[in-house]
Amino acid sequence: MSTTPDSAVRAYLTSRRDTFLSDLADWLRIPSVSADPERADDVRRSAHWLAAKLAETGFPTTEVWETDGLPAVYAEWPSGDPAAPTVLVYGHHDVQPAALEDGWHTDPFEPQIIDGRLYARGAADDKGQVFFHTLGVRAHLAATGRTAPAVNLKLLIEGEEESGSPNFPALIQKHADRLACDTVIVSDTGMWAEDTPTVCTGMRGLTDCQVDLYGPDQDIHSGSFGGAVPNPATEAARLVAALHDDDRRVTIPGFYDGVIELTDRERALFAELPFDEAAWLRTAHSHATLGEAGSTTLERLWARPTAEVNGISSGYQGPGGKTIVPSTAQLKLSFRLVAGQDAEAVQQSVRDWVAARLPAGIRHDITFWGATRPCLTPLDHPALQSVVRAMGRAFDQKIRYTREGGSGPAADLQDILGVPVLFLGISVPSDGWHAPNEKVELDLLMKGVETAAHLWGDLADNWSTA
Repeated sequence: MSTTPDSAVRAYLTSRRDTFLSDLADWLRIPSVSADPERADDVRRSAHWLAAKLAETGFPTTEVWETDGLPAVYAEWPSGDPAAPTVLVYGHHDVQPAALEDGWHTDPFEPQIIDGRLYARGAADDKGQVFFHTLGVRAHLAATGRTAPAVNLKLLIEGEEESGSPNFPALIQKHADRLACDTVIVSDTGMWAEDTPTVCTGMRGLTDCQVDLYGPDQDIHSGSFGGAVPNPATEAARLVAALHDDDRRVTIPGFYDGVIELTDRERALFAELPFDEAAWLRTAHSHATLGEAGSTTLERLWARPTAEVNGISSGYQGPGGKTIVPSTAQLKLSFRLVAGQDAEAVQQSVRDWVAARLPAGIRHDITFWGATRPCLTPLDHPALQSVVRAMGRAFDQKIRYTREGGSGPAADLQDILGVPVLFLGISVPSDGWHAPNEKVELDLLMKGVETAAHLWGDLADNWSTA
């Protein structure tokens, strides 16, 4: 048995807490801002710092993997048990830009502990949530008496997530043999609230595009020619107006092909969450909810595909009037995808729909900027249930389920490695990702450590891959 005793884990964490936080603070002092070319050396310094710390933790293999951009960190610690599952933990060590003048109360790269919270850029997103795995695996070993983890443990910590992961798919493909695993655990996520610990079971995918419409070869007089030639601005507006029906469903033929519908159980689990719609609207800086008929707000956010207009531009925008028929118009559209949808099929459906709706005399181009596939783990998957049990032991309460409405590089891991993706995070909405005064709640950070300490034994005991 590899099960880790709760009391032994907590005793170990208490004895190592101060050292753990001191080490984390050292890492947070490195301004590893991937978006700033002047910080490239700091991102590399961050990668080498982490590789050294993982070696100190006990990982026998630690490497810095260069890309065409900024480096990632890889580490591996074999279990020694031929039946043990192989788990790959994903996170990132780069951070968003931050400066005192942005509204920070303290220097963003000089960590401060105030009222049980650690303030620094990267405290929650994502260095804190990566780093809790170092203490978690040591607690697992100390409490069980093992000399290696109960699972074959691998880590891949990216260096360009905050810049859109431009080189990440190529990195996974290049090292696919080294990264081979049975499941991926993403520790770059959060929970519903401090008093409502949750596990995320999926993320939506994304594809977005620009539609350029061309009418007259130049802007022309609306009195001399208006009403007798097609107007690109009018046709852009007609496309936008036709994108949804009266029930706010997307009208593009084929858009919903393959969508995996929510089960009654999943709907019931979403309904268990203490969702305050009025508070959510305040967070959204909005005044009413609106979306696909027949779905709740959470269902719309997490489990339904969407089509959004991100921008419309055409014609004269200066002061006063200018009576023209503009020569061009532009739309920017984005489509959030759910499990079962195929991004390339959706792109083709959009192309066909636009072409079919435009009149003669309007030429057009559509440019798609790639795609991120959705990912979803079934509720009864044994690895997901291990995460739920491990969190339940750490938090001493029932763990509920969420999904994520956004999109991220987790889907690349799922697609290229061909394994399910799970999510283990302890951040809460108030942590201020990408905002001034980012922080992590220290008690929750230690709950993350404790969850990781329990997880490896639970996976080994309940999910043999022999």
